[in-house]
Amino acid sequence: MTSTGPVPPDARPVTSTSPSGVDPLPTGPDGLRCSSRGCRNEATYDLQWNNPKIHVPDRRKHWLACTEHRDSLSQFLSARGFLREVLEL
Repeated sequence: MTSTGPVPPDARPVTSTSPSGVDPLPTGPDGLRCSSRGCRNEATYDLQWNNPKIHVPDRRKHWLACTEHRDSLSQFLSARGFLREVLEL
């Protein structure tokens, strides 16, 4: 008998971060793509962020942005106090 319910948290794969606390950039067959919904443009910026309520202070996650969506994605993260740094790729 197989279970079709949700996977318990302790059975999910663990995502590792680097020793610096910065998650690795996502990789895929299409290269680095903008994180904006529906956008397939090549990413030119790395918006590094963390949620201080759930992440340690030096943890950095990534949203990737093309030139067109850099400002809107940055504003979204900034409004929530999540944006830490914007780097060119």
